[in-house]
Amino acid sequence: MKSLDDAEIAEALPWNELVEAIEQILLDPSAVAPPRTVHTVPDGRGNDAVLLLKPGWIAGHTIGIKAVTVFPDNGDLDLPMVQAGFLLFDGSNGSLIGACEANALTARRTAAASAVAAKRLARPDARRLLIVGTGAVAAVAGAAHCSVGSYETIEVWGRRPERAEGVVADLCQSGLNAVVSADLDSSVAAADVISAATGATAPLIKGALLAPGTHVDLIGAFDGGMRESDDDVARRASIFVDTREDAVLAGDLAQPLADGIITIDAVRADLADLVAGRHPGRTSDDEITMFKSAGTALEDLAAASLAFG
Repeated sequence: MKSLDDAEIAEALPWNELVEAIEQILLDPSAVAPPRTVHTVPDGRGNDAVLLLKPGWIAGHTIGIKAVTVFPDNGDLDLPMVQAGFLLFDGSNGSLIGACEANALTARRTAAASAVAAKRLARPDARRLLIVGTGAVAAVAGAAHCSVGSYETIEVWGRRPERAEGVVADLCQSGLNAVVSADLDSSVAAADVISAATGATAPLIKGALLAPGTHVDLIGAFDGGMRESDDDVARRASIFVDTREDAVLAGDLAQPLADGIITIDAVRADLADLVAGRHPGRTSDDEITMFKSAGTALEDLAAASLAFG
């Protein structure tokens, strides 16, 4: 049995290979991701945290399960909001292949899934990328998007400017041209692609500001009380999701659905439909597209299988 820490996982998941691994598992008819289970757990500080259990398998090949904790107030402790561990088993005999820390795995596969979507939903001539948020996923989203697009400028916005500066420093060290956004609304209006990975419970991205042809990538919200975009984003955009059953539970879709702003028919396709070509993705340069990511166990399984070789 092999054990990997977060640093080893990050090294084992280069963007191009990870993007391809996610695309391949979405095309595999034997890949299964049952519904996740969600539990509320008190954090001992008077707040509620979340425990998620996410299994998935490829019949006769591999079985995986990820356990995830979500502590929304961890930023105050300088700890990641989302932390996780993953177990990978041989699908032919049940033996344990490996165990790993899954913070880096979660961040990188989430960012890579957004890159898979952006390949099909962002304009080919997109040059200005805006990252909203400064957490673990936001810190790698810029690199993931740049693996499938040619961005001349990356702006990073965060509630705490010093954290945004840290993300910018990491991106610049990777050879990317990144700067701190001084004003979120101005950056939203100027962006070709916006990738948001925050714990926001009130909208940050205003749909009225979006220029024609913008692609909006929404990563952070995972339940009905969280939200990164307002009703105008949902109203104006062609909506795509990673998985319908989970994405519609997140506030960016759940709230406008409940309020009658959109109907379920507004969801054009899921990520598997896009990868398989069952939906063409972006259909015009002026189309505003939105990808709502909630995470699927198949992305985790693809990443873990790649990491453990």
